[in-house]
Amino acid sequence: MTGTLVNVFTVLLGSIIGLLINDKLPERYIKIVFQALGLFTLFIGFMMASKAQQLLYVVFSLVLGGITGEMLKLDVGMEKLTERMKAKFKMRHERFSEGLITAFLLFCMGSMTILGAFEEGLGNKPTLLFTKSVMDGFAAVALSAALGAGVIFSVVPLLLYQGALTLFAEYLGQYFSESIISELTATGGILLIGLGLNILDIKQIKVLNLLPALIYIVILGLIFF
Repeated sequence: MTGTLVNVFTVLLGSIIGLLINDKLPERYIKIVFQALGLFTLFIGFMMASKAQQLLYVVFSLVLGGITGEMLKLDVGMEKLTERMKAKFKMRHERFSEGLITAFLLFCMGSMTILGAFEEGLGNKPTLLFTKSVMDGFAAVALSAALGAGVIFSVVPLLLYQGALTLFAEYLGQYFSESIISELTATGGILLIGLGLNILDIKQIKVLNLLPALIYIVILGLIFF
């Protein structure tokens, strides 16, 4: 878990630095950072989505995930949770939940996350996760400068998700094929494209309600790949 703990620390540090910058930057600078972040999110999303080889399974995962998310009303539940968190910690940033979700997807859905967690879980040095930690730290600066304090709280799902992957790899890693990793990365990339569109105010997409797609693509992969 060393690699994940280092990753959490760098995201925390980067987020704090970004918040300090956010407090001092004029609104016009924050706006251009926000736009740059949206374009970068789209770019990363398209890169990750291009890894898809089993397009039909990705589509099924997104459709099933969207239906599941709507049934569970994940967006409503997250909104209530973030409102309670904002009230408890006395935070007023209007994009709190968007910052949390965007950061989580950026930090957790890439192939480096999965491969790095597997590397450490299989008993090797967490070289990939250390490299990812540096990259995530710099990304956290830009994210928190544009999206606010929600980015800091992304370390909780980051710790749980990446840590769980490491433990999973330690005991069941042999069942996770390269194909599953590619399709999971591609599905996460499509969700990032949706987030990029949201950030740029091009189209508001319920990305949170699509998150169950990440579970469905793994299940379909374990059955059919």
